[in-house]
Amino acid sequence: MAEHGSPPPSPRPEGGGDHGSLRSQAETVQSRGGPSTELILDANGLHSFYGVSHILHGVDFSVRKGETIGLMGRNGMGKTTLIKSMLGLVRPRQGSVRVRGVDMTHAATHAIARKGIAYVPEGRGIFPNLSVRENLIMAARPGIDGRREWDYERVLHTFPRLGERINNGGAQLSGGEQQMLTIGRALMTNPDLLILDEATEGLAPLIAKEIWSIIKTIRASGIATVIVDKNYAAVMALANRSVVLVKGRVVFAGESSELSGNQELMHRFLGV
Repeated sequence: MAEHGSPPPSPRPEGGGDHGSLRSQAETVQSRGGPSTELILDANGLHSFYGVSHILHGVDFSVRKGETIGLMGRNGMGKTTLIKSMLGLVRPRQGSVRVRGVDMTHAATHAIARKGIAYVPEGRGIFPNLSVRENLIMAARPGIDGRREWDYERVLHTFPRLGERINNGGAQLSGGEQQMLTIGRALMTNPDLLILDEATEGLAPLIAKEIWSIIKTIRASGIATVIVDKNYAAVMALANRSVVLVKGRVVFAGESSELSGNQELMHRFLGV
């Protein structure tokens, strides 16, 4: 992952907020009848490294209950590293990560997941030697408040293709079906926050469209969502807020409509 290099001076777009000023932006959303003010995930001042390479430079990132955030940036800007740093897969050298107000900076990944966070990683990560049914059932558990809104039947209703392949092994599925299985497996944990890293990468356009429709359904169900995807237009259409990273620094944190409506910022930060 080539997330190296010295960052340029970080711009402060009009109305976009200072670096990492996600709290003030989320409060604006809330005042307009948006998501809850209850913080699920709150990362502050994260500095993460791969060896001697300094990848994240003091990143702040927070997610409130019911909120959808688009995490964007060109390749190699630190998006996946940020996600992994918040989930205990990469240990930040500085900064803190709190889940529901509890310090989880040094917690094991499974302990963070048990706090109601589900992760759909880039590359899917299904169990190829297990059937579709087994992949789903092995992940099933109630949410942290005992909810079982996403059960086996609901997942199959949401992903009818999986029902047609229920006894097939994971390795026998197409790329799109594997992605559906990965998302369905995450939903079986009844999360309060679902993090999707490149959920439509490499998929045929019709399958990608189906995945976006499913993500919209998940959002409507009240699950908070963080979306990383190269289809910036689709991300911003769903996200309450957008956060953009450039060389490991937050250069934009604000309402998605503000970013999508400013072509100069889109070109400068995202190359579109």
